[in-house]
Amino acid sequence: MMRALTVNPAKKTLRLAERPPPRAPKNTEVLLRILDVGICGTDREIASFEYGEPPPGAEDFVLGHEALAEVIAVGPNVTSFQPGELAVPTVRRPCSSPRCPACRAGRQDFCITNEFSERGIVRADGYLAEQVLEEERYLVEVPQALREVAVLVEPLSVVSKAAEEYAVIHSRFAFEAPRSRGLVLGAGAIGLLGAMTLRAAGFETYVFSREPEDTPRAALIGSLGCHYVSSGRTPVERLRERIGAMDMIFEAVGVPQVAWGALPALAANGIYALTGVPALGEPVPGDLRRWMRDIVLNNQLIFGTVNAGRSAYEQSVFRLEQFLALFPKQLRELIRRVPFDEAPQIIANGRGIKDVVSLAH
Repeated sequence: MMRALTVNPAKKTLRLAERPPPRAPKNTEVLLRILDVGICGTDREIASFEYGEPPPGAEDFVLGHEALAEVIAVGPNVTSFQPGELAVPTVRRPCSSPRCPACRAGRQDFCITNEFSERGIVRADGYLAEQVLEEERYLVEVPQALREVAVLVEPLSVVSKAAEEYAVIHSRFAFEAPRSRGLVLGAGAIGLLGAMTLRAAGFETYVFSREPEDTPRAALIGSLGCHYVSSGRTPVERLRERIGAMDMIFEAVGVPQVAWGALPALAANGIYALTGVPALGEPVPGDLRRWMRDIVLNNQLIFGTVNAGRSAYEQSVFRLEQFLALFPKQLRELIRRVPFDEAPQIIANGRGIKDVVSLAH
């Protein structure tokens, strides 16, 4: 038997359980030993029974979707992996509908039916287990040099997908823009990875969050070469007055009042990426006339992005290599590892910027 962390939404239980290990891999399957699994807000929502759905016919499912694994064995038709190599599995699996051109093209991150499955989230087991069986096509190779930080590939893929969309949208300009200015909303793991991405791309970068300006996280942001702005000193509606207009805003806070409150800071021709998923509740008031007027008259574009395709994962591997050269200390400071036995506690009460459950020992 092997250990796994399982959620039962009907019984409202989260527990360390024993499960049979996977069978030997066949065809293009790969048997993985899970090394690290990152914990995020989605995991905490599932563990609070606000979200999540077991596989069809099951009562419970294995939690965890931000994984790094080592290949144990491969099926006879696997061509990309050998035992001992590192891999990061993607999260979303395509729906079966012939009406979904995105899934049929292998871009299930743009699925139109919502009938997809996601490992450790909806309709599929996740990766908080000692061993997992996975199809080769859903694995992304990771060099051994990234072993210490590769668990960040999946959260960074959210940023990389937004960067892909930004590049395509920005290509509509028939001129070279001056040095770009970027604003990141939120100083969690995805926000900080977004700040690193903007800095590495040459943006003058600002990060807006609720921590005071004399905290260690503010100092970490400053050490990246970014400017930190605390909501305690500058309300969101005064951001433009404080920092000027931003060519790119990357939202990673999930709070509608902050997301839309920062909209006046978007520059003419600016691009705004939304990644947060707020809980439903009472409507949030806003100045719809001003938003519509500004977006139209300033040629602005707002887009939402969820999950990520293979290209974004591959770009994330490249970016982590870049970040290890540019921000080695800061990148490592994001991660706080705990042993598998402490997984339920760390999900209930986070301790670091990016809490990571280590299954390697």
